[in-house]
Amino acid sequence: MKAKSIYPLLFILCISAITIAQNPPADFKGDIKLDIRDSKPDWDAFLYSKAPKDSPNVLFILYDDTGQATWSPYGGRVNMPVLDGLAADGLTYTQWHTTSVCSPTRSTLLTGRNHHQNGYGTIAESAAGYPGYSGHIPQSNATIATILRDAGYSTFWIGKNHNVPVDAFGMGASKKDWPLGQGFDRYYGFIGGETNQWYPALTEDNHAIDQPYLPDQGYHLSKDLADKAIQYISDSKQASPDKPWYMWYCPGANHAPHHAPKEYIDKYKGKFDDGYEAYRDWVLKRMIDKGVLPKDTKLTPENPMPEGTFAEQDMVRPWNTLSAEEKKLFSHMAEVFAGYSEYTDAQIGRVIKYLKESGQYENTLILYAADNGASGEGSPNGSVNENYFFNSYPDDVKDNIAKINKLGTVDSYNHYPTGWAMAFSAPYKMYKRYSGYSGGTCDPLVICWPKGIKARGEMRSQYYHSTDIVPTILEACGVKMPEYVNGIKQTPLAGVSMISSFKDANAPTQKKVQYYEMLGTRGIWKEGWIATAVHGPLPSNIGNFDKDKWELYHTDIDRSQSNDLASQYPEKVKEMKKLWMDEAKKNNVLPLNDLSILEFVKIEYYVAVPPDGKYTYYPNTNSVPEANAASTTGRSFKIFAEVDLKSEAKGVIVSQGSRFGGYSLYLKDKKINFEYNFLGLDPLQKLSYAMPAGKHIIGVEFVKEKMSPKAECLGTMKLYIDYKVVAQAPFRTQPHRYSLNSGEGLAVGYDVGDPVSKNYGYKFPFAGGTIKKVTFDVSNDQYIDVEKEFQRKMKTE
Repeated sequence: MKAKSIYPLLFILCISAITIAQNPPADFKGDIKLDIRDSKPDWDAFLYSKAPKDSPNVLFILYDDTGQATWSPYGGRVNMPVLDGLAADGLTYTQWHTTSVCSPTRSTLLTGRNHHQNGYGTIAESAAGYPGYSGHIPQSNATIATILRDAGYSTFWIGKNHNVPVDAFGMGASKKDWPLGQGFDRYYGFIGGETNQWYPALTEDNHAIDQPYLPDQGYHLSKDLADKAIQYISDSKQASPDKPWYMWYCPGANHAPHHAPKEYIDKYKGKFDDGYEAYRDWVLKRMIDKGVLPKDTKLTPENPMPEGTFAEQDMVRPWNTLSAEEKKLFSHMAEVFAGYSEYTDAQIGRVIKYLKESGQYENTLILYAADNGASGEGSPNGSVNENYFFNSYPDDVKDNIAKINKLGTVDSYNHYPTGWAMAFSAPYKMYKRYSGYSGGTCDPLVICWPKGIKARGEMRSQYYHSTDIVPTILEACGVKMPEYVNGIKQTPLAGVSMISSFKDANAPTQKKVQYYEMLGTRGIWKEGWIATAVHGPLPSNIGNFDKDKWELYHTDIDRSQSNDLASQYPEKVKEMKKLWMDEAKKNNVLPLNDLSILEFVKIEYYVAVPPDGKYTYYPNTNSVPEANAASTTGRSFKIFAEVDLKSEAKGVIVSQGSRFGGYSLYLKDKKINFEYNFLGLDPLQKLSYAMPAGKHIIGVEFVKEKMSPKAECLGTMKLYIDYKVVAQAPFRTQPHRYSLNSGEGLAVGYDVGDPVSKNYGYKFPFAGGTIKKVTFDVSNDQYIDVEKEFQRKMKTE
């Protein structure tokens, strides 16, 4: 027995020196035995990747809606001291192009693929159920943040997003397409296309948050974003001093609303009094003197589109036809815009100062750019509320004049007129939204990298595109584009690296072909030539893509596209048209979409109306984005709340939108009140009645009677207490949307963001009782959703 009992012990002793057969990772180089004392670990198989030695940090600053002729480094009248300093330390690009609208351009900067490849043929809010327009970036188009994070970088996104799919705006949606799901370690900013700079709709990481303080305490979004950018970089460097970082920094500027501190607006007093035509003449000479444009560059016409293609909303009113009051208004709108831009530049300057003080500036690749040309969304008369544009509601210049002293403040959501869009995109034709002309696509780009670029204060005239930024950053960081990411084979990058231009001013562009398309406007560039399809948003043009006239320009010689050569080179036009179609098919550009704003309602994503037409909401939840909420625009609706009120009850029961468009049902001074704020216009639409304490069902019903020619939904609003009508009056409601600000959604028990009503303050939370639930009923007016609901059912059956 004793002899036999020794065998197990001998067996254990023997195998303790033998490697145990397991399935460690393929790159594990340690040694695994039975006893950890005899084994050898390999931490390198498990630790995150380290970036290549001396890899630069990357800071990419991206403004909105800024034509090349706007900023001081290009000769513009808007002073940008911080950008001037970066240009003096680096390179200024004169032929860098984008897609002509924000979400699409931003998608190319995320992935290095064309915008339709990313599903962003249009902005997130106007997505449609087609591959090129879905608003969903395919996993085969991994973002630069994912690639750099896998390569050992910290990754941060600050500011505007606008690349979360509209069907994922809500807090209950999947977060895989939110910034943290797209490879970013941290996010702080706003999800939608724009936000109020005084009352932003803030998100941190994956959840909505309140702004840290209010405007009367000095709050402005540009300041807040700079604070957060410095904090994220500082946190990263203190914990991992040798780890490089990538930060995408997207301020709200220069997108409407144009909000700025008074002292910055006052800097520009009188500086735009000469008008937008005079500005174009003035700035062209400066752009030529600076070397931004060739000496023989000509100005293009003020209203360049041929008759029959040019929409009234895009017309420019000649300066000499304006009244003295109109000139004063339009000049001041430009002053506010300029102050907004410079103030944001100053806040970015705090980040640059921090980089210098912390010793990071020399090896930080800084890109400072804009996502498309100047915006014409302010209409020929300018606007005190940009939501007019998104509801196809005409601006009244007399009303705008009356509000001149409110521009830039919390009481305005302003935007300059089309004349300034034309001027700030000089000398090119058109502006934002038009993709075949450089006014929509040729944008400012300054690149500064003291350690990596020897040249200082030089211009670069090579033709490049927003798709080229990702490959440029990857090469600068020493990171190769992987063939597979998370096990998914990657679509090849559409862009090319610009690094050769860092080293040699005369290096030829690596770009060979670039297509353009936006809202039916089209263009195709090839080796110094561009063909442009003329397609304006008029009813006579809608859908007639095959009848569009094509123009031809030799941009190597004619930078502003002032000399159409189509009649001289018909075979070249034919070649370019075919090339455009080849690129369109390859990049999911079709079907072409030139629907008007109100027609978009028929194809945009909205949560399907429940079979009974009813939605139920409960208090103290995050606000519900407009695309997910019960629709109360352009239709009849009912809103009823079950409440139990104490005598001192007050606060918001349910609200949506802001003072620039929205509604609120609230209690104040022992009265129940319903206000509908039609685009912020007077007179105030309000119903009110004395509210007794106790258990009640209170609410409103709107019965739509007709649509007016001014895009108003006209009808009767009734206020109910316990199913009894206690007040009623004629009301007008908005036809399309309350806001592009995703955070000003439907909220129960408070008012989110900028208050709908002037009769209460920030949030005005409900107190003094209980809100059990709020029910919306749109069952009597589902005509908008019938076609979509039928299509949805056909897909699922």
